[in-house]
Amino acid sequence: MNYISYVCFSQPPFYCFSQIDFESRKNSGSLNDCLLSVDCTDIRIPNHGPRFASHKFAGKSGLRYELAIDIKTGNLVWINGPFPCGAFPDLLIFRQLLLYFLDEGERAEADDGYRGEAKIKCPSTITNSAESRAMQQRVRSRQETVNKRIKQWEILNVLYRHDLFTHGDVFRAIAVITQLSIQNGEPLFQVEYDDI
Repeated sequence: MNYISYVCFSQPPFYCFSQIDFESRKNSGSLNDCLLSVDCTDIRIPNHGPRFASHKFAGKSGLRYELAIDIKTGNLVWINGPFPCGAFPDLLIFRQLLLYFLDEGERAEADDGYRGEAKIKCPSTITNSAESRAMQQRVRSRQETVNKRIKQWEILNVLYRHDLFTHGDVFRAIAVITQLSIQNGEPLFQVEYDDI
């Protein structure tokens, strides 16, 4: 197994533990077809060539993680990664695993980087009303809030200079702490979401 595939696929997605529970997205009783929002976030690492190049870091290397948030509760319900930024765009990561975990008829809210996927509801859809676009923007803004909370940790905010094989463990530990803080006194802002 080469280095890149080990970094990408050595760790299973983090979705079935008590702190981060993918199935909890169904607990709110929502009748919406979109129960979660999804986005990827990039973390800087030392340069490892073009397969790791991130447009967010002007072509410098990074690792990418996929995160999903329950729209109704604001809880973090899915983590997948790491992936080399240059080799794995957001849509490819989604299509590799999360796509198959969604129920029949279920979709996810995401930005236009996921355009072209039937299981994703993007803002550029021509059938969206102005009201709908504003509601979707608020959901995506909350997703970015989670990304920001995770990146506030110094070890992920600066160039990661430790063994890359431990990067996923560090990221997941910070994600669990972030989720615990959401559940225990630091919730995300609420969003009104109705796509019925």
